[in-house]
Amino acid sequence: MPKAYWISVYREISDPDKVAAYAKLGAPALAAHGAKILARGIPAAAYEAGLKERAAVVVFDSVAQAIAAHDSPAYQEALKALGDGAVRDLRIVEGVE
Repeated sequence: MPKAYWISVYREISDPDKVAAYAKLGAPALAAHGAKILARGIPAAAYEAGLKERAAVVVFDSVAQAIAAHDSPAYQEALKALGDGAVRDLRIVEGVE
């Protein structure tokens, strides 16, 4: 079964404290669903329409597992903590292998 990749890109961070509160709750919520964080932080380079703003790549064993993590009560609490502190784009993509 192909892995699933959760790709999160921040467009704008207006409240770093809310982002920190989100991170404190979000990482454990995802880990509870088998997530492994592969990369996170400010990009080394950004091209085309990309922004040099925080990004993260997380891997799960399956798309279903990634969706379950997103929809879990614990992760929804993390999103509440983030609130209006950032504008993000989140995608879950199935791996090719």
